[in-house]
Amino acid sequence: MKNNIKIVLADDEQLFRQGLKAILENNKNIEVVFDAENGEELIMLLRQANELPEIVITDLKMPKLNGVEVTKLIRKEFPDIKVIALTSYFSKPFILNMISIGAVAYLAKNSTPNLMIKTIEEVANKGFYYGQEVIQFIHENLTNPNDKKVKSNFDTSYFTKREIEVLELICQQSTTNDIAEKLFISPRTVEGHRNNLLLKTESKNVAGLVIYGLKNKLVSLEKDSFD
Repeated sequence: MKNNIKIVLADDEQLFRQGLKAILENNKNIEVVFDAENGEELIMLLRQANELPEIVITDLKMPKLNGVEVTKLIRKEFPDIKVIALTSYFSKPFILNMISIGAVAYLAKNSTPNLMIKTIEEVANKGFYYGQEVIQFIHENLTNPNDKKVKSNFDTSYFTKREIEVLELICQQSTTNDIAEKLFISPRTVEGHRNNLLLKTESKNVAGLVIYGLKNKLVSLEKDSFD
């Protein structure tokens, strides 16, 4: 488990924001660098920061600059920062929209503290975290015959057998070390295969690899694979 995960919070409800901050700061592996009351303040603080956080947890509905616009700006200006979307609107359209613009995890505001911590740790260790319900939403959207945006499948020979094995394990949310152990290769070799996959699929992050793998049917959606 990764230690000292640097987090930034953005939510216009002060009581909720401070409560969330208190919960996170009770975890020795998490450091809340700063918090913001709206998207505009968040972007300003990120631009002024001497050291950027690894993860931003942002509400979607905020004044001045909402979470959707914030996520777009972060992906453009700070591509290494991972965005976790936090909202009361845990619905398929909201989730798919946030994922499409770069959010690597999605949390409902009524989530338990344990799920919040788990999501943060999964994102820090693996680059993304989609629960079973979110994965199902993605799968339904990608397999909808009326969805004309779905690209045609890539020729599977474009990927090596090992790359497909790595991709399957990434989609099962295995860590680099887990993949290395399962395939009997070094973590550095795993990273090399992952980088090749990113280049070949033109994905920006591992979350993009998951979506690519599902969209192009390179991996199957097993019920228990994403728990």
